Amino acid sequence: MTSRLYTRSGDDGTTGLFGGARVSKDHPRVEAYGAVDELNAAVGLAAAEAARAPRSAVSEQILRIFADLQSRLFDIGADLATPEGAKHEAKILRISDEQVAEVEKWIDEIDAGNAPMKSFVMPGGTDLACRLHLARTICRRAERAMIHLRHSEPVSDGATIYINRVSDMLFAMARRVNKEAGVPDVPWVPAKKR
Repeated sequence: MTSRLYTRSGDDGTTGLFGGARVSKDHPRVEAYGAVDELNAAVGLAAAEAARAPRSAVSEQILRIFADLQSRLFDIGADLATPEGAKHEAKILRISDEQVAEVEKWIDEIDAGNAPMKSFVMPGGTDLACRLHLARTICRRAERAMIHLRHSEPVSDGATIYINRVSDMLFAMARRVNKEAGVPDVPWVPAKKR
C-alpha cells in the first residue's frame, strides 16, 4: 500500500497544528509559519544562485550560512506550529540566545566588507543580490505576521528576534555580493518637492 501526499483533512479550510488542534488556514498562527516557510523557499532560491556564482570566500560563506539558516527556519516553523502547552511541545526547539548571537556574528562578518551606508539603497544589482533582497522582504513580512500573532497568543521571543536579525543579514549579504561583483549600491534619490 502506498501512502498519498494528500489527506483531504484540510478540504474544510482547516489545518492541524503540532499537537493535534485544528485551526482555520487563515489563523494568524498559520499565517506566521506560512510566511516563515515562504522565507525558507526564498532562501533556497538564493542558495541555488549562490551555488552557481563564481566561487569566492563570500559565496562559500553564504552557502555555509544558508545550510544552517534553512534548518533554523524549519525550527521556527515548528515552534510557530506548536502553541505553548501543546502535547508535543517538548519535541520542538525554541530559538536560543546563542543562535541569535550566531546570526549577529554572521552579520558583522559580512557587513565588514561593505562600505558604510550614506543613504537608503535600492534593491537590485546581481541576480543573487536581487534574490537576497526578495528574501529580505519576505523575512520582514514573516516578522510582521509573528508580531500580529503575538497580540493574541504567546510567541517565542527568540524566534522573533532571530527573524529580525535574519532580515538585516540578508540585506548585508545583498550589498556584499554586489560589491564582490563590482556592482555599486544604487542610492535612493527622493523626488524633489515642487
